[in-house]
Amino acid sequence: MGNENFFLFGLTTPEVMDLKSGGYDPRKIYEKNDTVREVMDFIMTGALAGGDRGLFRPLVDNLLHEDRFLVLADFQSYMETQQEVAELWSNPNEWVRKSILNVAHMGKFSSDRSIQEYCKNIWRAG
Repeated sequence: MGNENFFLFGLTTPEVMDLKSGGYDPRKIYEKNDTVREVMDFIMTGALAGGDRGLFRPLVDNLLHEDRFLVLADFQSYMETQQEVAELWSNPNEWVRKSILNVAHMGKFSSDRSIQEYCKNIWRAG
């Protein structure tokens, strides 16, 4: 399908292994990345929970202190890729062309297999 016909973001498997073996500290990402900090701080305002500042506290605490799925580590890459998605979406003909090429060339795909591989190889959860 070609790399130009789909969107990929986040760390590669070797990068994940390196990050985890080096002692991943998600709090450092929060401290260094203004966008991550702005999003996390916004979540803590309670604006998404009818003013309840504690509703998402467990989520925020988990992301800042454990982040087992490396959400914060992948956040900047996700944001950059989402901008690429938005730009392509604004060009309907190119969006459709790439979508058709992607589907036509994907071959056998199994979400069950993909999730199983992520669990085993990335998350080490099974």
